[in-house]
Amino acid sequence: MSERPPQLEMELPFLADLPPVEVADGYRLRTYHPGDEAAWCDLVNECIGGEYTEEQCRADLTGQPWFDPADLFFIDPARPGKEGNVVGTACGLRRPDANTQAGYVHMLAVFPEHRGRRLGRALVLAVLHRFRELGYRSAVLQTDDWRSAAIKTYLGLGFRPRHTDASHQQRWTEVMCRLAVK
Repeated sequence: MSERPPQLEMELPFLADLPPVEVADGYRLRTYHPGDEAAWCDLVNECIGGEYTEEQCRADLTGQPWFDPADLFFIDPARPGKEGNVVGTACGLRRPDANTQAGYVHMLAVFPEHRGRRLGRALVLAVLHRFRELGYRSAVLQTDDWRSAAIKTYLGLGFRPRHTDASHQQRWTEVMCRLAVK
């Protein structure tokens, strides 16, 4: 069994001049409510991969002492009768053992049938605005080589690749060529 390569890393060095959060018509942005674990798991499992369970989500995220519901964002349809049908998520992690100057953007996911409406951008911006509100100066994230749409979103917001592993230089070159980014 081959070992999975370390995830790619990106950094946004400054949070000073963030554009406003704009959510597409027909959708609304909200933060976590108790019981959202199932929706979070569905999104992450389908869009990123894995076999997360509600119990795991509570153990690793929403049940942690450092978790703040205002740091976990969701997008759902803004139509009557559709509230609660979550279609996207992103989280801002603020672990006490982490760098206190940089927030960590975690688990951006949007169901495929809702992509192309800049919902991922709105979710990441919501996290970044939250970080700025909390006094963070920068943001970091990890991503996978195959997550082209997410990487394009991050690049469009000013994130830049970080080379923290020997494999990153070549992998970032391949990703940028695939995305036709210079």
